[in-house]
Amino acid sequence: MTCHSCELACAVSHTDGQDMMSAIAARQPLHARNHVVAFEGGAMPMQCRQCEDAPCTFACPTGACRQADGRVDIVEQHCIGCKLCVMVCPFGAITVRSEARVAADALTNRGVAKKCDLCVDWRAAHGKSEPACVEACPTQAIRVVNLDAYRTALRAARAREIAQSHRHMRIPF
Repeated sequence: MTCHSCELACAVSHTDGQDMMSAIAARQPLHARNHVVAFEGGAMPMQCRQCEDAPCTFACPTGACRQADGRVDIVEQHCIGCKLCVMVCPFGAITVRSEARVAADALTNRGVAKKCDLCVDWRAAHGKSEPACVEACPTQAIRVVNLDAYRTALRAARAREIAQSHRHMRIPF
């Protein structure tokens, strides 16, 4: 069972500064940039993992997908809606949405790539330190992890594990 609070918070944070009720009253579409996928025995939020060597940044022909400040951004004004980023994303975290009404005989959907942006604009506007999905999660299942701190903790855990496994061995030097 999943609550989808992170999806709702994400969708609301990407409305034009409105709360959920105001956005609904204004008939503004609510589109989350993350999606909770339920599977046997659990659930997982599928959203951009801010890859170190993000495949989307290499595939993008216009340079709209970029890496800067430890995150992957999409400069929407440069996006041509080609969907190459969608095809190469290993997490299925990028979607392309039409932003404007398009004529029936148009050759393009005038789509723009959308993905988790860590709520940079929303956080700045509201003075928040965490993305909307992290704040909204009632079980704290979602969090932003500092990669360097994670690697340091992982190395320390592995070292403790190895030391524990060798504790009973007598190794001559």
